[in-house]
Amino acid sequence: MSRIQKQTLLYMVLTAVIFVGGYFFLRAAYHLSEPTPFTQEIILIVLGTIATVLITAILLNKQTEVELTKEQNIKFIELKSSIYLDLFNYLEKMLQHPEISERDVVELQFLTHKLAISASPDVLNQYQNLLKVFSRSIGDHHFDYRERTDLHQALAQLTVQIRRDLIGDLDLESHFSRREIERQVMENNATTSRTYDQYHPSKEG
Repeated sequence: MSRIQKQTLLYMVLTAVIFVGGYFFLRAAYHLSEPTPFTQEIILIVLGTIATVLITAILLNKQTEVELTKEQNIKFIELKSSIYLDLFNYLEKMLQHPEISERDVVELQFLTHKLAISASPDVLNQYQNLLKVFSRSIGDHHFDYRERTDLHQALAQLTVQIRRDLIGDLDLESHFSRREIERQVMENNATTSRTYDQYHPSKEG
């Protein structure tokens, strides 16, 4: 339980105690306050003021908790986005390299650890498929045409899961289904692959 939640619980308990205690106190003070007509009104005002202060404190603590949670979620999404972009930048660099070095593989290992911190389970599962393609492709320390195509295919599938992880709720509010979005992502990848084929008609690495 967080500090704010503990404070909220304490304020709620105090409010309940005041209401219950005030009720019995008013009953006992009813007969005692007959000689002074305004005593009961004063007691009610005091109890009402205390209850108002406590209720206001509860609402403010709840608002603070909501704002802190929102801020934490924003920072977490920013962390995710940064790591995902690092992965995309890394793969772009690898596909432009003439050869894959040991240093490049070490960098991939650390990217894998970073992903383990914040990526969703679906992203991690799909990332495993990309790692398998990557591992099969670097036996000769460079990517040929077929290996590039396979890697882009795996990356497109990973992109679908990353999109769901980052903006999945917004997609649910759109008039496109998840299947339609996934199909569009894969079609876009296929189109860029055909463009690459035109640039390299011989289909050599």
